[in-house]
This record gives sequence, C-alpha cells and structure tokens, in this order.
Amino acid sequence: MHIAIVSGSHRNNSVSERVARYIASRLTGIGATTSVITLAGNPLPLWDEGTWSGDEKWKSAWGPVSAQLSKADALVVVSPEWGGMVPSGLKNFFLLCQGGELAHKPGMIVGVSSGIGGSYPVAELRMSGYKNNRICFIPDHVIIRTVGGMLHGDDAANDHDKGIRERIDYSLRVLVEYGKALAHVRESGVIDTKTFPFGM
Repeated sequence: MHIAIVSGSHRNNSVSERVARYIASRLTGIGATTSVITLAGNPLPLWDEGTWSGDEKWKSAWGPVSAQLSKADALVVVSPEWGGMVPSGLKNFFLLCQGGELAHKPGMIVGVSSGIGGSYPVAELRMSGYKNNRICFIPDHVIIRTVGGMLHGDDAANDHDKGIRERIDYSLRVLVEYGKALAHVRESGVIDTKTFPFGM
C-alpha cells in the first residue's frame, strides 16, 4: 500500500509539512510506503489550458507529481485554514489532477489550525475538491486545533495531543482499508473516464 501525502501550505518549513511528515511516520509504522508532496514555495504553475495539450512546461512541472499520485493507492490532504479557506495552491493542485491520478482512490482530509478553527477547509474540500478528479474522501477526517502544541516528539504533551494522535492512527487504519477496497472498483472495468471525464 502506497499513500501520498500532500502538504497544502505555500509556506516554507510550515506546520502543515510537519504534520504531513508525522502522518508519513505513522503510516510507515503500519506497513505502508509514503511520499510527501509539499506545495511550499508554490512549485506548481497556475492551471491553464496547456495541461490539456501537453505543453512542455506541464510535462516538467506536473509530470513528476502526476507520476507519484498515479502510483499511490490513497491520498492524505493536509490543509491549513487561511482566512477560512483552503490555500490557493492546494485548490490549484486539485485542478491539475485531471489525468485520473486520484480517480476512485480514497482520500483523508486533515485540517490544521493555529487556533480553534480548521473546519472550513474540510467542508470546502468535501464540497468541491473531488468533482473532476474523482477522489473519494472517506467519512473520517481529522482537525488539529492549536497545532503549535501538537505532535512534537514521540510522547504526547497532554490529553488533547494524545487524543489527536489516537484519532490520526485510527483514521489512517480506516484509510488503508478503503485503499484495499477501492482497488477492486478501479479494477472492475466499469470506470469510463473517457466518455465521462467530468463530474456533474
């Protein structure tokens, strides 16, 4: 089982990336392989029509990311809440996933907030983040509030940190099982993204 983890923050050395790497370590502990894709520094150009025609800039900028996603069985999306929204680079990432990289694969959303927020990115991604790329967000998600004090080192700092760690582990185990189950859907022969490339 290979799981890709996307750190959706544009910031270098972001807390979201720290959370993504923590999640990668937990997945490794249950036997999954991982790759962390970070959007720090906005490495992906904004979507344009060249993605359809195979422009050279897209082959070099998106090709390696697309290949990583294509070999993954599932995806974890770590999104900070910026002004009550998903960061623009993360929305752009989902616009670029048009080649079946995520189609009929399970996704788990992890919201990150420095305060007591974090729920808006979950709602936003569930509302529109799946439409054309066909990712299947699992019912379980995690919101890490007051993230600055969470997930440091091997031992929980307090009961809240302990509870978040337990919730992450539980949700990742659920994600792995969805990864196994949805592999059967992708292999069933009923998927036809050539005739029906876009969601409704």
